[in-house]
Formats: sequence, C-alpha cells, structure tokens
Amino acid sequence: MKKCIYVVEDNPNIREIIEFLLIEELYEVRTCPNTNDFWLQMNKHIPDMVILDIMLPDGNGLDICNSLKRNIKTHNIPVMMMSANNHLNAVKAKCDAEDFINKPFDLNDFASRVEKYLAA
Repeated sequence: MKKCIYVVEDNPNIREIIEFLLIEELYEVRTCPNTNDFWLQMNKHIPDMVILDIMLPDGNGLDICNSLKRNIKTHNIPVMMMSANNHLNAVKAKCDAEDFINKPFDLNDFASRVEKYLAA
C-alpha cells in the first residue's frame, strides 16, 4: 500500500511540482491550498506524512504543526515545514516538526528527506 502524504501549499506552481515529484516517487499525494482544506482532508483520512508551507492564506503552517503534535492521534506523523523565509531557527523554536526546508529547494534533497521519514 502506498504511503500517503498531504502537501499544504498555497502556491499552485510549487504545489504541482511537489505533487508530481512525490507521485513519481510512488507516494499517494493529497494537496491542499489552505488550512481549511487540510482539516477537511484530515477528517477523512490520516496521512503518513504532512508537508506544510508556513505562510498560508487562511492560517499558518506552524499552527497546523502544533495542533498535530499536541493530538495523541496525530503526534507521530512526520511533519516537514517549508518556507521561503530564511529564519529557520526562529521557525524551529515555534514547532516540533521533524524537518525544515528552505524554498527554493533541491528536488533530490527534498525527495530523500521525505524517503527518510517514510522508509518502512
């Protein structure tokens, strides 16, 4: 069974690139352009990993991360935060995500980071 990854990214170009890359790596991918869509998807299915942009039109990836990490049902889901903001140390202090990556990122590095968390 394919591992499922939720990608929460408001930029359609970035979202499509990530979706294409992860599908090529044989993951099931569900994309969400905002926090509302993400929570609707979470009510239907719990993913194996969540990739979150920090700045979203209707909220904040940090808040999603913190909600996931505080919930007993979701605290073990690996979370990767993405940001075009280069203040990653400040971001790391605000949430307990497993990984942080700056945009723009190297696609091979991105794929290997995802694989690290989802390797069976």
